Amino acid sequence: IKYMTAREEDILTSANLIKKGIVIDKLLEALIVDKSIKLDDMLLGDKNAILIASRILAYGKEYEVEIDGKEVVVDLTTLKEKKLDEKIVVNGSNEFDFQLPATKRKLTFKLLTQSDEKSMDKEIEGYKKIGDGIGYETTTRLKHQILSVDGDAKKASVNNFVDNEFLSMDSRAFRTHVNSINPDVEMKSTLIDEDGNEKEFTVPMTVTFLWPSVGI
Repeated sequence: IKYMTAREEDILTSANLIKKGIVIDKLLEALIVDKSIKLDDMLLGDKNAILIASRILAYGKEYEVEIDGKEVVVDLTTLKEKKLDEKIVVNGSNEFDFQLPATKRKLTFKLLTQSDEKSMDKEIEGYKKIGDGIGYETTTRLKHQILSVDGDAKKASVNNFVDNEFLSMDSRAFRTHVNSINPDVEMKSTLIDEDGNEKEFTVPMTVTFLWPSVGI
C-alpha cells in the first residue's frame, strides 16, 4: 500500500461514497499498489489489517477513543495479529475440514471473503423484507461457508443440512472452530482503571479512525 495523499482524502470526504457505504472500499482500492489484488477476494481479516496499516501511515499510530467516559490513546501498532496456521492449508486452497463433535459428520468449509459478505448481506436484507422479518443471519452465513457435508457438495444438500440437521451444539462448536483459525487483527487494548488495575477493552472503530480531525 502507498501513503495517503490529498487525492485519497478527497475519497474520504466524498458525501456520495459515504452515503453509498463504499467509502472505505474505494479508499483501500486507491491505496493498494498492485491493482490485480481485489478487495472482494480478500478475507475480512486481511482487509482489516490493510485498513489499520493505512490509517497508521496516514495519521500516525495514536488513536484516541472514549472508554467508560475516559479518553484513551491506543497505539495501533501494538494490536496483535491472529495469523492463519499455514500447516492447515492444503495446496493453497481455501478449504478446510472439521468433524462435528456430537454427530461426527464431516464438513468441508471455507473462510469467507468480502465478496461472500456482500452476497450474505443482500440475502439477509431480502429475508428481512419478506415473511416474518427475520434475517436468518446464522443459517445464511453457514450456507455460504459450508462447501460439503460428508462429501456431498450439492448446494441443496448443504442447505437442507443447515436448515434441518445441524444440531445447535455442533453449530456452536463449528463456529468456534472457524473463529479460532480465521486470521484477523485483534482489536484489544488495555487501560489502567481508577483502582490502578489493568483492564482489557475492545478498541471501537469510531468516526475518528479515518477522520481524526472530527474529534470525539
